[in-house]
Amino acid sequence: MPLLELAGVSAGYGHRSVLHEIDLDVDEAEIVAILGANGAGKTTLLRAISGAIQRAGTLLFGGRSLLNSSPADTARMGIAHVPEGRGTMGQLTVYENLQLGAYARSDRGISGDFERVFTYFPVLRERRRQLAATLSGGEQQMLAIARAVMARPRLVLMDEPSLGLAPRVMASIFELIGAINRDLRTAVLLVEQNAVAALDISHRAYVLESGRVAMSGASADLKADEGVRRSYLGY
Repeated sequence: MPLLELAGVSAGYGHRSVLHEIDLDVDEAEIVAILGANGAGKTTLLRAISGAIQRAGTLLFGGRSLLNSSPADTARMGIAHVPEGRGTMGQLTVYENLQLGAYARSDRGISGDFERVFTYFPVLRERRRQLAATLSGGEQQMLAIARAVMARPRLVLMDEPSLGLAPRVMASIFELIGAINRDLRTAVLLVEQNAVAALDISHRAYVLESGRVAMSGASADLKADEGVRRSYLGY
């Protein structure tokens, strides 16, 4: 059974439908990329999964329905959402942001996970007493991912983690996403405009066009597909 399973999912805003009959799944410890042009419905898909917008169809996480779950319910079930624009709390320190990530936990592993994220992101240890608003864009993205890790989720939804970052910083972010996936066996559903980087790091991928799944398959196969290369990879 997939960790996350969507069947016939439609979603939108008010009377405007954006997603149409989406079928998609993510297995345990898998990275799945979502590709598509601006306006294809990629961000809407993540919002539908996390419960932030109206949706219909079948949405299962670990065999349990997400249809009537709020974003808070979804987070408690084990899904963390790293939104586009990072979503860090600028008026709080780095350490306080990380504490927020673990707010729903009551286990004894929290202190160990602070050490874990500081190992992944050493700059956050150095900046732990700084306000999040004073961090660079790359550091804020690291904080957003680290805060998600603090929740110990089974699945992380990531929306454009490389947006606005320099190539060197972007490469570092993707290396860390891969390390978190390998070390913690955390599944990742990744929306990313940099299709080359997304296909390099992911196991499988879906291509959205006008709110529908136009193509899906192993990332290596999609990377070799001539149509995908021309439309999304730039060669």
